[in-house]
Amino acid sequence: MRMQPIEPRNLSARSYVAVREALIAGSFKPGQRLVMQDLADELGTSITPVREACLRLVSEQGLELRSGRFVCVPGLSLSRYLEIRTIRIALEGLAAEIGAAHATAADIARLTEAHARFDAAERARDVAAALQYNRDFHFTVYRLSGMEMLVGQIESLWVSMGPILNVFYNEVEHDDYAGADEHLALIAALRAHDGPAARAAIERDIVRGGESLVPYLEKLGQSLTPA
Repeated sequence: MRMQPIEPRNLSARSYVAVREALIAGSFKPGQRLVMQDLADELGTSITPVREACLRLVSEQGLELRSGRFVCVPGLSLSRYLEIRTIRIALEGLAAEIGAAHATAADIARLTEAHARFDAAERARDVAAALQYNRDFHFTVYRLSGMEMLVGQIESLWVSMGPILNVFYNEVEHDDYAGADEHLALIAALRAHDGPAARAAIERDIVRGGESLVPYLEKLGQSLTPA
């Protein structure tokens, strides 16, 4: 996903949203250097709002400041992935459990459609579409909680997950598990207004979805360890 030029209103906030969305979408790789002037050119703005946006993302741990000219996407390690996964399980499970009490027939229909689109994109190996539809599915669930602060915290975690998913889809050999089983189990739990079952389905989805990533990161860590 390429970032699009932004409208000349509230440039700092719009720059923040654009870079944040690119991170969530997996447009950048772990460890990638982002030159602020290049980002400004891509967004069609001056460097000042881009710098402000990057510093805001640095404060949220989505980026790392390396100099006055560029920032970096945090590097990928097993410990970082496991920390993000642990927090995701807690927060996303909570949102799903709370949201189960509020799910309507219309919500179930939207989730069913989002899952179908995600499954089709996965089978077609359309990475960008799969990432977008998976995000649509998950955040439709989380917004059922009605807790904006909780959803905001989860979104911040997905800023860190985007670059990891870039690696997962492009570099990691993984099986055909695409979240289908747990997505369907989650839909069933929401339809039944079963909060604990909804939480359990989200937890399994997060863990199962990254099963092949763990050995990859273990091997990567060993290759980086001095002999």
